[in-house]
Amino acid sequence: MKNFFNLFDLSQKVNHKTEILAGLTVAMTMIPESLSFAILAGLPPLVGLYGAFLMGLITAIFGGRPGLISGGAGATVIVLIALMKSHGIEYVFAAVALAGVVQILVGLFKLGKFIRLVPQPVMFGFVNGLAIIIFMSQIEQFKTVINGQPEWLSGTPFLIMTGLVLLTIAIVVLFPKITKVVPSSLIAILVVFGLVMIFNIDTKQVEDIASISGSLPPFHIPNIPLNVNSIQIIFPYALIMAAVGLTEGLLTLNLVDEITATKGNSNRECLAQGSANLVNGFFFGMGGCPMIAQTLVNLSAGSRARLSGIVAALTILVIILVGAPVIGKLPIAALTGVMIMVAIGTFEWASLRIFKRMPKSDIIVMIIVMLITVFLHNLALAVFVGVIISALVFAWDNAKRIRARKHIDENGVKHYEIYGPLFFGSVSGFAEKFDVFNDPKEVIIDFAESRVVDMSAIEALNAITHRYHKEGKIVHLRHLSQDCRTLLKNAEAIIDVNIMEDPMYLVADKQ
Repeated sequence: MKNFFNLFDLSQKVNHKTEILAGLTVAMTMIPESLSFAILAGLPPLVGLYGAFLMGLITAIFGGRPGLISGGAGATVIVLIALMKSHGIEYVFAAVALAGVVQILVGLFKLGKFIRLVPQPVMFGFVNGLAIIIFMSQIEQFKTVINGQPEWLSGTPFLIMTGLVLLTIAIVVLFPKITKVVPSSLIAILVVFGLVMIFNIDTKQVEDIASISGSLPPFHIPNIPLNVNSIQIIFPYALIMAAVGLTEGLLTLNLVDEITATKGNSNRECLAQGSANLVNGFFFGMGGCPMIAQTLVNLSAGSRARLSGIVAALTILVIILVGAPVIGKLPIAALTGVMIMVAIGTFEWASLRIFKRMPKSDIIVMIIVMLITVFLHNLALAVFVGVIISALVFAWDNAKRIRARKHIDENGVKHYEIYGPLFFGSVSGFAEKFDVFNDPKEVIIDFAESRVVDMSAIEALNAITHRYHKEGKIVHLRHLSQDCRTLLKNAEAIIDVNIMEDPMYLVADKQ
């Protein structure tokens, strides 16, 4: 029982008043973003609130550290837009659940460190593309449906919508100069909401899109065919959602560690995030990941425990159960203004500042990922293409690094001192370094500054030693690292080389 209460920080020395107020503040900032992101993805607004509640509650209790706030984050929701448009909401729920399974496996096998293999230019392109999508989607809010067809607002409705959006943006920008105790986005929504209600302004509201009145999240098995084809459809989206969520989550975890001078548990965070997404998929939630903005709001409000996250999640549930009539009256213009500021804040402006100093290959990768994200709305494809191009560029650069310094010693033995990794990209250049016909009877290939990396490298060694063997010459391999020796040992069925032991390895020299 004591351990149970520890989960909720009720038996620890925490300031409960501070935690509760911080939780209420976080909830007020999560609600508009959850609604906006759900609308952006074409999902019912209630699905966004369910996602915020479930993600917030589960990760607050079981997450990698206190103070971290999770919800329906834009980075993970954007991944699902294309799937929502092509296959519908049931496939989205299935993809969210599968993403949760992937994240749980990452946590169980402690594979979180491999998330770092996504190159920075890919992340720049992904985030910038995400920001552009969010911004462009807000332009769509300036349309209305007439006779079943979307048409641009004009005249007075257009001026009202524009004025309210600009007012929201102005408050979000200027209010922090007065105080940062209350989130400026919340104040902006309340002010615009008050003006619309007091002056009875005719403008589009949340309830015009869909009702957010609901009950507790109901259990629901995603209604998709249980076959290989369905897995092939949802798996790419699930994989990218899992990777994006874990990347944002671990980055946010590190940020909180720095701010609070404490240490979180990354593997536990992976497990909690995965469990929350798995539950989302079966309880009508849109899933998500840790949210940097809400986490910073939570910390700035003084929270250092798990209680604030639990309060925030339960507050959202109360809104769903009894506060829907009020939330339904929120002007879409206010949410649009908030999301425009979210888009501006999401864009990696630092990528523009360092644009001229980036390698050309990184610039190309960043632009390609951004364009695929913006025009195809396929983040899975964008990240995959970006990683592949980055890997190929890396391989090409390393392939050019293979070098060979040559000399003949006093015994008439020719030495080839190899520099750079020997792998599939460099085997061609490696083979060109040797003069088999003119070399003396004995040759030493020295790998002190090189490594044998893969099977292509083994085959290259096999080919060069056979060429020397046909000419009646002996080849010795020197300074192979232990992992290289293991690789050659495993491939001895296809390669026969004479490895010269070296005193550096504390083994007697065979010369």
